[in-house]
Amino acid sequence: MPLYEHVFLARQDLSQAQVDALAQTATEIVEQNAGKVTKTETWGLRNLAYKIQKNRKAHFVMLNIDAPAGVVAELERQTSINEDVIRYLTVRVDELEEGPSVMMRKQDRERRPRRDRDA
Repeated sequence: MPLYEHVFLARQDLSQAQVDALAQTATEIVEQNAGKVTKTETWGLRNLAYKIQKNRKAHFVMLNIDAPAGVVAELERQTSINEDVIRYLTVRVDELEEGPSVMMRKQDRERRPRRDRDA
């Protein structure tokens, strides 16, 4: 089956529990249609480069999906209807990334003290 990365941005005024519920809903949509979500990452509340629907920040969530194209079309349809999601993007990939994504590795790097990064 084709492999996809699905990233969506949720409104800034949602709680983390509501964002997790959105991710769970997306997972359920994929699994009900014979697909599989292999990894879910929450990147947290981040600044946007420009305002989107009067929001300066958004909660970022990424899902790694192993599913047929019809499942992804249904997921995108459901996501576009949801008022809590301000943007989404689904990209087909050749292989899914093992371990933490680049965004998660970047956050770990930013948390370490500078002297540890230079070594």
